[in-house]
Amino acid sequence: MRKEILITGLGGQGIVLAGQVLGMAACIEDHLESSFTQSYGPEARGGACSAQLVISDKPIHYPYVRAADILVCMSQTGYEKYHHLLRAEGTLIVDQDMVRSWEGASGDVFPVPATRMAEELGRKMMANIVMLGFVTSVTGAVSLKGMLSSVADSVPKGTEKTNIAAFTKGYDLGQAMLKARTKKAAGNKNKEQG
Repeated sequence: MRKEILITGLGGQGIVLAGQVLGMAACIEDHLESSFTQSYGPEARGGACSAQLVISDKPIHYPYVRAADILVCMSQTGYEKYHHLLRAEGTLIVDQDMVRSWEGASGDVFPVPATRMAEELGRKMMANIVMLGFVTSVTGAVSLKGMLSSVADSVPKGTEKTNIAAFTKGYDLGQAMLKARTKKAAGNKNKEQG
């Protein structure tokens, strides 16, 4: 088992925190190996940034993403900069309010209204946590139990409850999308057979 995950967006969106939360869940709760690297421009807010994770059941010898199994884009510039790293059969997850164009994307694509969902919860800054819930749900890269624990341990004290609610909202959306896709695939299969 080896997953290469790249999360990209803008400074101030919590991209680095999202990567740290995923890595902690993989190591501490799921007992896997995990490497984490980050990059960001000189601007604190608004500049491009990314978090790269490699999660494996074996030792990790190279910590950078070469071919992403999972690419999470929370900005258009992030998508434009990194979409070429997504494997042909990989999973692309985009914040549909922040990434307007992802034509020609390969793999399995999931548009998610993460920023809008966070705004509905009253905290736009929790879009990264909503996205983590969705990523956990549709990819299974880390366990639900591990992520709930990691989110609670990583967010500012006193905000655990609202962040867990944001995570759960993203997770539930992912489950609903997977169920809808399964139902649609079954309907298409029945049409082909009929």
